[in-house]
Amino acid sequence: IVPILRMREIRSMSSEERRRRLNDLRAELVRLRTMVKAGGSLENPSRIRELRRTIARILTEENEERRRKK
Repeated sequence: IVPILRMREIRSMSSEERRRRLNDLRAELVRLRTMVKAGGSLENPSRIRELRRTIARILTEENEERRRKK
């Protein structure tokens, strides 16, 4: 399973870019979860897990950056 975004890529983004990407990933996650709830089958079920992990990576980097600024 190849990560959607690697930590190195996330760190090189601006805070605004990260926020935009986070919104896109969350929207995709909601869409996929809705499809599953509706009884549809996904062509790539591991995508949900990878989205969750990538969202967590972005949030982790945001929190670390906030701590560094204090």
